[in-house]
Amino acid sequence: MTKSVYIASSERQVSKSSIALGLIDLFARQVRSIAVYRPLVLNTADDAVIDALLSIKGVRQARENAVGVTYADYAADSGRAIDTIVARYSALAESHDAVVVLGSDYEDIETAMELEHNAVIAANLNAPVLYVVKAQGRTAEQVARTAESAVEAFEAKHNTVIGIIVTHAAPDQIDALREAVRGVRDVAVSVLPEDPVLTAPSVGAQFDAVGATHWLGNQDFRTHESLHTIVAGMTLPNLLTRLKREATVIVPADRLDLLPGLLMAHRSPDYGPLAALILTGGFEVPESVSKLFADSEIDLPIAVTQGDTFPTAVALQGIRGTSTSSLRKIEASRALFQQHVDEAALLAAIDLPRTEIRTPTMFEHQIMQMARSAKQRIVLPEAADDRVLSAADVVLQRQVADIILLGDSARISRRASELGLNLAAASVVNPEDPELIEKFAAEYARLRAHKGMTIEKARETLTDLSYFATMMVHFGMADGMVSGAVNTTANTIRPSLEFIKTTPGVSVVSGSFLMAMSDRVLVYADCAVNPDPSPSQLADIAISSARTAESFDIEPRIAMLSYSTGDSGFGADVDKVREATQLVRERAPELKVEGPIQFDAAVDEVVAKKKMPGSEVAGRATVFIFPDLNTGNNTYKAVQRTSGAVAIGPVLQGLNKPVNDLSRGALVDDIVSTIVITAIQAQKH
Repeated sequence: MTKSVYIASSERQVSKSSIALGLIDLFARQVRSIAVYRPLVLNTADDAVIDALLSIKGVRQARENAVGVTYADYAADSGRAIDTIVARYSALAESHDAVVVLGSDYEDIETAMELEHNAVIAANLNAPVLYVVKAQGRTAEQVARTAESAVEAFEAKHNTVIGIIVTHAAPDQIDALREAVRGVRDVAVSVLPEDPVLTAPSVGAQFDAVGATHWLGNQDFRTHESLHTIVAGMTLPNLLTRLKREATVIVPADRLDLLPGLLMAHRSPDYGPLAALILTGGFEVPESVSKLFADSEIDLPIAVTQGDTFPTAVALQGIRGTSTSSLRKIEASRALFQQHVDEAALLAAIDLPRTEIRTPTMFEHQIMQMARSAKQRIVLPEAADDRVLSAADVVLQRQVADIILLGDSARISRRASELGLNLAAASVVNPEDPELIEKFAAEYARLRAHKGMTIEKARETLTDLSYFATMMVHFGMADGMVSGAVNTTANTIRPSLEFIKTTPGVSVVSGSFLMAMSDRVLVYADCAVNPDPSPSQLADIAISSARTAESFDIEPRIAMLSYSTGDSGFGADVDKVREATQLVRERAPELKVEGPIQFDAAVDEVVAKKKMPGSEVAGRATVFIFPDLNTGNNTYKAVQRTSGAVAIGPVLQGLNKPVNDLSRGALVDDIVSTIVITAIQAQKH
């Protein structure tokens, strides 16, 4: 039976769309198909919230099926409008496992009447209600009274309110709000703190609001958020101490002497990035100033308005953005929901049963949530690569890991600005820091003294940033490392083998791929490191791969692959797999393992019943151990190409601390996934 939730409020700008996004992510980890629905909108052909939610992975539906009727339709004939709303909802419910219904935005109808309309619609859809109320400008008691009144209105129309979420709360108000709202009803209660990113307007919206015309800078950056508004009414030294990152700075057009300093501040790691500059007063920019900037590379958007400074500042302060209007806001919404909403209580209230199915979308949501649950510090030594910087930006937006970049902070800040990235939250470590070099060199020389390593050779070795970054992991300055976009696999792994070493009891480092199939996630190994492992090494690879599976909530059922199943075949290759299988059983008797077994018998239950009846693994394997690198590497690529599976990896396993390798052609999404995987591995160590 399709499950649904009606997200409702009794006022504007409570960030309902952020809550809707959180519910979509929550449902994506439970069911196969999700739809979104807006019963009441201003314009069925133009709704920014619906467009944003339809872009989320896991939501697959035609746009015309996502909206019901307009305010005008409802006002003209409410009965007919309700019939249309219910009919369109029913069509969605028939074809989807869950539907997230987003109540109206209080744009066109008197507030008390609109609350009643939402209550009527929710009752007709038979959808439980999740009520959202904002704390901004209210005491905890006032929030509770607002919620009490709204819940009574919904219950009067025979609705069931399953939860109350308070948004835009001041950090010091959260506990009092939670306590007060819990007294309203015995339902799931969550309190979300204020996040300035969610309500921040875009630079373009600011320019439009004050009638500003573009003068200089990258017009593509008009989509960036502006978190603050600052009036530049003082000399540069005093202004610098008052600057805030991602602020729009209002500059009187007769104070153009401030521009060079502000442009430098924008690119400075201490003050920038800024969001935009707006020149007020309608003064014409002198030709001398235009010439000064004509050949400069300026990415910061600068616009000119005819309005004076005070009315411009007032106008900008009144602009609020939609909480799902950009990728950054979407990721901030996700993180806020995951960190502050009691998902277990909400699921219990919705009574949404879990499923064993794990689609690639479900798995992506799950690993993001796992990484967010205990953020780890991941060092990226290849910060000179634009792909790595872009991936760092995505990871920071999604709040799934803390990022450490190796390099010069000014250069990184400048390049991030040129690429339109926000890396203000990243830590930057200079690999030329003499104190760190001496500390690391002394330790490296000590650890490799038996190999003739001297302090001088150690200093030279540490100029290789893979060694420098791995030493940071060794000292606990970072929890894991990701490299390989520029460096080779050997260059990435070698430092770890030299002084991080393998996990106790494991003799070999191996590489697995997490294969996200259409309905499940599997582990393939070794597909990246060992050309022809011995029986003992193959057993270690199997045990390491089982631990990798467990790290990602995959029940390990190990298939030791061969060209023969059971006792049907003979030969050195089969004997190797047979011996490795026996070693796994001896070393890890708690694991379910079968081998030798052919690939079809491992994955197909019909074949398994014929070739290996009664096996706990055959036909249901989740961990596939290939006998050699040639077989493993070719198989994972063939499966990826022919089945549409998403291959995540390689995931290096067997190391005492997490280090992961990238292919040189890695895309930004690949780097992001590898950072997330590394963060989860770090949690388990």
